[in-house]
Amino acid sequence: MAQAAHAPGLIGRLADLLGPEGLITDAAECAFYAQDVFAAGPAPLAVIRPADKEVLAAAVALATGEGVAIVPRGGGMSYTQGYVPDAPGALIVDLGRMNRILAIDEEDMTATVEAGCTWEALHRALKPRRLRARAWGTLSGIKASIGGGMSQNGIFWGARDGTVANAALAFEVVLADGRIVSTGSDFFRPYGPDLTGLFACDTGALGIKATVTLQLVREGAAFAYGSYAFADEGSFLRAMSAVAREGLTSECFGFDPFLQAQRMKRDSLAKDAGQLLNMMKAQGSAWKALKEGAKVVAAGRSFLDDAGFSLHAVCEARHQAAADADLAAIADIAAAEGGRPVENSIPKVLRANPFPPVNSMVGPEGERWVPVHGFLPHSRLAEGWAAIQALFAGRAEEMERLGVGAGAMFAAVSPSCCLIEPVFFWPDALDELHRRSVEPAHLARLKGFARNPEARRLVEELREGVVDLFTRLGAAHLQIGRTYRLGEAHDPGAWALLKAVKQAVDPGGLMNPGSLGL
Repeated sequence: MAQAAHAPGLIGRLADLLGPEGLITDAAECAFYAQDVFAAGPAPLAVIRPADKEVLAAAVALATGEGVAIVPRGGGMSYTQGYVPDAPGALIVDLGRMNRILAIDEEDMTATVEAGCTWEALHRALKPRRLRARAWGTLSGIKASIGGGMSQNGIFWGARDGTVANAALAFEVVLADGRIVSTGSDFFRPYGPDLTGLFACDTGALGIKATVTLQLVREGAAFAYGSYAFADEGSFLRAMSAVAREGLTSECFGFDPFLQAQRMKRDSLAKDAGQLLNMMKAQGSAWKALKEGAKVVAAGRSFLDDAGFSLHAVCEARHQAAADADLAAIADIAAAEGGRPVENSIPKVLRANPFPPVNSMVGPEGERWVPVHGFLPHSRLAEGWAAIQALFAGRAEEMERLGVGAGAMFAAVSPSCCLIEPVFFWPDALDELHRRSVEPAHLARLKGFARNPEARRLVEELREGVVDLFTRLGAAHLQIGRTYRLGEAHDPGAWALLKAVKQAVDPGGLMNPGSLGL
C-alpha cells in the first residue's frame, strides 16, 4: 500500500490524466464507493472514473508504480466484499463512465461493450433486433454492469445457457502494470487454453476488464409461463431437479414460504399489470395484453398465501407449440410430485420487466437484506436444505427476539445442479448505497430502522454458518469476493497453480488484494 507521502503527488498526476469528472477525493463520496450491499470498507485514497481503456490503463500503471492497491468496482450490487478494500489507501476503480456499446454484429452474432455497460442497457439495444446474450444478466441488471458480472459471475436470465460468464467470448483486460491484453478470439471460445475463462469470475484479482465481447443468440418468439405450489420442500426440490435435468425452461426458480410472503408484500398490482401491458403490446397483441393484465389484477397478491413452496417457469421457443409442449412437461412433473398449478403472475411479470428497480435490496418495510448461496448437485439438495433449516432452528429464539427472518430462493441452473440462496432480513439502518439505489418514492414509503448491531452480528454468524455447511457439502459459488472459501474447495495443486497465475499477472499483489482469498 502506498505511503501517505506518495499520495499528494499521485493524486495530482491522476487529476491531470483523468480530468475533473474522472477523479473523486471527497471523503464522504469515497466512503460510498467503498461499501457493498452488506459491508463497508476502510477509506480509499480516491476513486477514479476513467473515460476509456487507454486512460484506465495509464491510471492503473501510475497507481501501482507508487505501490497503491487497485480495487475494481462494478455496479455496486454485490454482497461478498468483492470490491470492499482490505485496507485503507486503495484506489477504487469505477467504470461507470465506460458504458458504451461499441459494436453489435448481427452477421457474426456478437456484441462488444465497455465493461461499465449495464445488462439492462445491452438488453434494450438488442431487443428490437430480436437478439440477446446467451446468458443475459441478473435481476439487478438495471444497475449491475457487464464487467462486474463477468468478474463476479451471476445467474438468472438465460439460465438454460449457464451463468453470465458463459456468454463471454473475449475480454480486453488491464493488468496491474498497465498492459492491455486480449484474451482470445472475438467470435470463438476457447481458442487454445481458455484465457477468457481464466479472467472470468476472478473478482478483479487478476486484472480489470475494460471491454467484453459477448456471444449473441436469437431471442425466442414464443413463451409459456407456469407456476406451481408444493406442500413440502421434498416434493418441490424433486420437481425443480427434474425440470433442470430435462432442460425445459429458460428460467426456473422458486421460493420458500417466508421469502414468498416477503415478495408478495412488494410493489402494486397496477404496476404489475402495466409491465405486462407494455410487454404484450411490444409483441403486437393489445387484446392479449389487456386480458393478461386483467388476470394479474384478478389474482391479486393472495394466490400464494397457502402455497407452501412455489416453483415458477419461463419456457422460450421459436414456435408456440414448442413452448407449450415444454410447459406441459413441467406441469406433468409438478403433478407427479403433488404440485398444483397456481396463477402464473410472478414469471409473467418478471419476464415483462426483467431488470426492475432494485427496491428488493431492502425488506418491505425498509429492513436490511443480504443473501448467501451455494450450488449443489441434485443428490445433495435435500441434505443441504435440511442442514440450513437445522441451523436456523438452533438459533430460532435469538432470531425471534431480534427480528431476524430467513427465507430462500431456489433456481434450476443446469442438468447437474440447482441453487439454494438463503436470504436474511433484519431491522437495521440503511447505508448510503441503499439510499442511492432504491427508487426515491419507494424509499419514502419505508418505515426504516435505527442501527442494530446485535441483530447484524446474529446475521453475520448465521451467514457464516451457512457458508460452513455449504463448504462441507462441496458447494460451488458465484461472486466469491472475500466471503467464500475458494482455497479450501480447490485441489492443493490447482490452488498453487492459481496462485502462480496471480504472481505472474500481479507480482506486487496490488490488484484487489485479498479477493478470492489470494
